[in-house]
Amino acid sequence: MGKSQETYNKKEKEKKRLKKKQDKLKKKEERKSSSEKGKSLDDMLAYVDEEGNLSSTPPDPGKKKNIKAEDIEIGVSKQKEPDPEDLIRTGRVTFFNDSKGYGFIKDIETQESIFVHVHGLLDPISEGDKVTFETEKGQKGLNAVRVKLLQ
Repeated sequence: MGKSQETYNKKEKEKKRLKKKQDKLKKKEERKSSSEKGKSLDDMLAYVDEEGNLSSTPPDPGKKKNIKAEDIEIGVSKQKEPDPEDLIRTGRVTFFNDSKGYGFIKDIETQESIFVHVHGLLDPISEGDKVTFETEKGQKGLNAVRVKLLQ
């Protein structure tokens, strides 16, 4: 008589497969029983309180504020052009390399270190000089331009 085609390993794999299938059906039934479908509208509503937090209780009508539609601004409000005199800053040259053509200026008010290149100079400068300058956004941060030496 021939040997049975079902080995112990095949039987174990079949048992695991059946158990996995039963577990999957059980989870499916649990999901159906605890489903959110069929809830009433009141159970699904959420309210926003005066601080902007979500809550399940409706807001107090006594705390209601009337806001005019004209007062609501969407986006960034227009800013007026800055005064050209406000753009001019003063600082002291902390480092300048003549051979490489660049250096740094420390702003007197903000103590911020700002890059300066020889192309942004109106007067020749050296370390320790007090200067006035304007800034513009560069690739790696602020750059000093139109740098003038103060006497």
